[in-house]
Amino acid sequence: MQPEDIKRLIEAGLPGSEARVSGDDGTHFEAVVIADAFEGKRSLERHRLVYGALGDLMQGAIHALSIKTYTPQEWAAQQG
Repeated sequence: MQPEDIKRLIEAGLPGSEARVSGDDGTHFEAVVIADAFEGKRSLERHRLVYGALGDLMQGAIHALSIKTYTPQEWAAQQG
């Protein structure tokens, strides 16, 4: 599994989202996901949306995924 594969799956599963995924060992990854769908949702709910986009891969091909989620407004504020 490559970071680009995970990026495509997240963005397909969360229409309108932007995902930035890194990882160099093929099983451990870090993702920053920016999506309007996160508006009004708590961290756990946001993570569930991302996990849902990845489906069964979270129990196999992806051993570990660190996720940071932002709405577009939160992301813009984060970038300062």
